[in-house]
Amino acid sequence: MRVAQLGSGTPEIAIVAGVHGDEPCGVRAIERLLDEQPTVSRPVKLIVANEKALERQVRFVDEDLNRAFPGDPDAETHEGRLATELVSELGDCLTFSMHSTQSHAEPFAIVNEVNETATTVCPQLPVVATVETSEFAEGRLFSTVETIEVECGLQGSETAAQNADRLTRAFLTAVGALPGDTVRRDLPVFRLTDVIPKERAEKYEVFVENFTEVPAGDPFVAADGVEQIAEEAFYPVLMSSNGYRNVFGYSAEKIDVITSSPTAE
Repeated sequence: MRVAQLGSGTPEIAIVAGVHGDEPCGVRAIERLLDEQPTVSRPVKLIVANEKALERQVRFVDEDLNRAFPGDPDAETHEGRLATELVSELGDCLTFSMHSTQSHAEPFAIVNEVNETATTVCPQLPVVATVETSEFAEGRLFSTVETIEVECGLQGSETAAQNADRLTRAFLTAVGALPGDTVRRDLPVFRLTDVIPKERAEKYEVFVENFTEVPAGDPFVAADGVEQIAEEAFYPVLMSSNGYRNVFGYSAEKIDVITSSPTAE
């Protein structure tokens, strides 16, 4: 784990990248901040988490770090021990954690719950939606530390790296660490409701778009030609044919739209 800091004093905000070793986009955003050393109004902790997995260019060494929190200092796995170290390093910092995905090209935010921090910060980020994990947060960083996760774009793409840089600077501006203004936007909020299982097969297909409603009765995925049919309408989230080994993604309900503040006259 690599730890650095912008500004002096005790940080109350942190940027985390490299939780997964095959998602380098956020690491590039942190490296650019370290190269430029911008003047910050609040100190910021910068952490590249799973260096061992990044070096090997794999998602994880022994287990998924973002399913291992709060961790155990005596764990048998690299990620189990690392999770404890990362939680200790972050302390009470509001944390911004960057990821990438194989399911959706446009950035979106993921939170444990839509609380005041989420409704204040997320609409100031260049994202298309906010997703509340509900009961699907077990083992993730935000189950232990107050965290806003962002999916920056398609895994391994240059666009994801560029998005990570824009998202990081927007977050730091939103929390008052960097000067300037952000652009607020109306932001739909979705809550995960279930996982969509994926049976072992030779060929997987996805027929729907993430964050676009799937009507009841429509086929939405298939494994070796065997289709799954929507029993009721839902919104797909993190849906892809090859993103996860055992699941296609998640079903969700649309629960709210966070509206931008009206402009004062």
